[in-house]
Amino acid sequence: MSSNSSTPPLDAMNPLIRKLEGFGPLSDQDRAILKSVSASGHLIGPRVDLIREGDAPDGVILIMEGIACRQKHRANGARQITAYLVPGDACDLDVALLSRMDHTITTLSACRVVRLPLDVVKRLMEEHPAIARSLRMSTLVDEATLREWLVNVGCRSAIERIAHLFCELLLRLQVVGFASEDTYEFPVTQLDLADTVGLSNVHVNRSLQELRRQGVIELKGRTLRILDRQRLKSIAEFDAKYLHLGTRAAA
Repeated sequence: MSSNSSTPPLDAMNPLIRKLEGFGPLSDQDRAILKSVSASGHLIGPRVDLIREGDAPDGVILIMEGIACRQKHRANGARQITAYLVPGDACDLDVALLSRMDHTITTLSACRVVRLPLDVVKRLMEEHPAIARSLRMSTLVDEATLREWLVNVGCRSAIERIAHLFCELLLRLQVVGFASEDTYEFPVTQLDLADTVGLSNVHVNRSLQELRRQGVIELKGRTLRILDRQRLKSIAEFDAKYLHLGTRAAA
């Protein structure tokens, strides 16, 4: 695209539109409505609970910038992170069916967050079939991703688990315009990573060092660069089909 090109289309600027349009065509009206409902928002700092387990849900949370997570805590203080929420992700589309949350959603980095009232979500689903279909597809992909994470913890080695997660995040962030060909912001601490892949902090550290030693990744501060994408995919046996990205995955 030349430098004197016209204003980018809506889907180039808004991660929610970019994500949903990947699941099916949206009209100009659909895009305008999505842009409108996701325009407002709050900047929330890192390590802030957006909603806690046991709270009554009061809307659907959209992550527009930054990374958040779903997590569960045990009485002994142990934690399991069950999902990363990246720009364009809607948390708990059917949350209106719940009387109480069964997990906590927490920011891992500074995030721009939009909270959609339940009546707005209801109108989107009832009055805009293309948006409704894409939102349902998004929910199905969330469920498929959770299944893949269960396989990760149950069947893969330490280094395979971490490699698989790195491959997944690269694709998810590329789709919404928050990653380059090989680099993305990774505001996840080593302890967060341990609580994600079900390993000790020490084991995570050793696995990261091994990936560095093999020349596969470079992790500096909050930035992850994948130096050898094919090697990382090979280590993880990564197959992106569960993300249902179609031609976007190939690209």
